Amino acid sequence: MSRSPTSWWARWPRRPSSWWRWPRPAEGAAAGLGALLVWGLAGLPDFGDYDGVYGLTLNRVAVGERHATDLVTAVNFDYRAFDTLGEEFILFAAVLGVALLLREARDEEVGPPDDDAPGRKVPETSAAVRVTTLALVGPIVLLSIYITAHGQLTPGGGFQGGVIAATALLLVFLGGEYTTLTRVRPMALVEVAKAAGAAGFVLIGLAGLIAAGSFLENFLPLGTTGELLSAGTIPLLSVAVGLEVTGGLVMLLSEFLDQTLLVRRQGEGPP
Repeated sequence: MSRSPTSWWARWPRRPSSWWRWPRPAEGAAAGLGALLVWGLAGLPDFGDYDGVYGLTLNRVAVGERHATDLVTAVNFDYRAFDTLGEEFILFAAVLGVALLLREARDEEVGPPDDDAPGRKVPETSAAVRVTTLALVGPIVLLSIYITAHGQLTPGGGFQGGVIAATALLLVFLGGEYTTLTRVRPMALVEVAKAAGAAGFVLIGLAGLIAAGSFLENFLPLGTTGELLSAGTIPLLSVAVGLEVTGGLVMLLSEFLDQTLLVRRQGEGPP
């Protein structure tokens, strides 16, 4: 008995007609972005086969010109210090905007946060966590000072040191309570440090304009390569950025934590 060559296809289980669908725009965009990423990675030079004129030139002349052994810091705070000034004020403006949005308004009062899960049992912070976190505060602050002060010698600088310093406040919160944090957090000093860091960068730049004829031009002795007091104004600019980053991140963390305690007055909408 002969069978039609297509009879097996007729008996094959079919998937529902809704099985196929056109990809959604987000999926298509993700696929396109992935293909673009693969294409870009395929065009990268081989490891160790760097051919950037700017980078090769700096590797050859930067140590002799600026007496800084960390060329990344030399680039950030000397060769392209004006760009770093813009980045610093981007952070300054972002922190200022968040603070303005989250600061307590006149129609708000401070009270306990709403509990979305009443009756739950929240365990207290253990003694081991308290001791560990609080014991790390001092070394974290010391490490941030070291990273900031040695930025012209080893990898680091004001941006990295400022972020590390801000984590010390977070450790106080994790190891204690919010009330403990408010006692050790001098907000007035934090705001002064943030403003002083941003203003200090500009003032150093203006001093270079007056003393050396160009904004952010070095006007201090370069010192001996490899020593702490070297590289002219680079360490000063790094400290200024460290102050601004530390103050900005501490202010951000404080504002977000304070916001959890804001409760609208009777009849007002949600915060």
